[in-house]
Amino acid sequence: LSNQGDGVAKVDIPTLQLTSWVIFTPFTIPGETVRIRITRNNKNCSLAELVEVITPSSHRRDPLCPLFTQCGGCQYQHIDYPLQLSEKTSQIKQLLHHIAAIETKVNDAIPSPKEYYYRSKITPHFRKPYNGKITSIGFVSKQQGREYLDVPQCPIAMQEINEALPAIRKQTHHSAKTFKNDHTLLLRAAEGKVVTNDNDVITETVNNIDFHFLAGDFFQNNPFILPDFVNYAAKQATSSGSDYLVDAYCGSGLFALSLAKHFKHVTGVEISATAADWARQNARLNNIENATFIDATAETIFAAIDYPSAQTSVLIDPPRAGCSSDFLDQLFAFSPQKVIYISCDPATQMRDLRHFKEKDYQIEDIQPFDLFPQTKHLECIVTLSLKS
Repeated sequence: LSNQGDGVAKVDIPTLQLTSWVIFTPFTIPGETVRIRITRNNKNCSLAELVEVITPSSHRRDPLCPLFTQCGGCQYQHIDYPLQLSEKTSQIKQLLHHIAAIETKVNDAIPSPKEYYYRSKITPHFRKPYNGKITSIGFVSKQQGREYLDVPQCPIAMQEINEALPAIRKQTHHSAKTFKNDHTLLLRAAEGKVVTNDNDVITETVNNIDFHFLAGDFFQNNPFILPDFVNYAAKQATSSGSDYLVDAYCGSGLFALSLAKHFKHVTGVEISATAADWARQNARLNNIENATFIDATAETIFAAIDYPSAQTSVLIDPPRAGCSSDFLDQLFAFSPQKVIYISCDPATQMRDLRHFKEKDYQIEDIQPFDLFPQTKHLECIVTLSLKS
């Protein structure tokens, strides 16, 4: 499987003088014999659609969602969960080899406690109403048409969301004339209820720490695996005995506040002023006194840090695009003893690891976490230390 979730076949086509020509086909499983239809030829590969499974894999299963293969949200519902985990681990190894040119051990992906009904937030979309009517409320179609696929239920969303969804969809259709443009709905589950207003204040509790933030702000969307995810980051950040922690993309304080008890002092930095304010409030509400939060860009964080670098761990959890060169330059100039790099896009993470390698950082540990079962997405925690 590719890291985009498609099956990868290599075939010889003598009539075109092609050897090991690569064909990507969604919804296939390694080891299967399938009949496919080529839909597009690119310079270095072809794209195809699945026509028939001739010899199925023993890992093939029936998808839970009737819209699977039509909706673009899930890629793996046809694969049993143990193989999903194994493939995600393999994909980290492949990316590490091909992008970072590093050969080292990758731990087996840690599974989500729930394979389905785990997402605490979904954002269905719809196009601008036509003649006062909304056609579809849902998600991007796998066929990539302009219209969204109508999705009345989503089995990777929490049960509370699916229970609330019919009434919210009905009300949205009734209010169609009030929408003048394309629109996105919000459904976020917290404390046993579902909120739909971006500016509602909600609370998530992780390892006995309460995090308050706006419903529209970013917060990890699988609360069932989050305690283990945070605990693992804490274990790695404290393994060298650092006294100080810098959380370079802190949001509302999830990692900075969760890890504060392990350090003399922690500093979080956040580009969003509202998220930084929530981090400060969360510190006060949880009586955490050794945490400071800076409302600034991650690219200017180290100008305000006076921790001794040899006694400091830096935790980074950047956006999907990875770390900017400006940020990496400042990080390497600061030269922390340890870096915990958390990423939702291992491809950009592996790209950045090449720079760490050039600056004499060595990988101590690589741990994938499956925060997103049934999809191609995963989180990966890489622990790096500066060579002595």
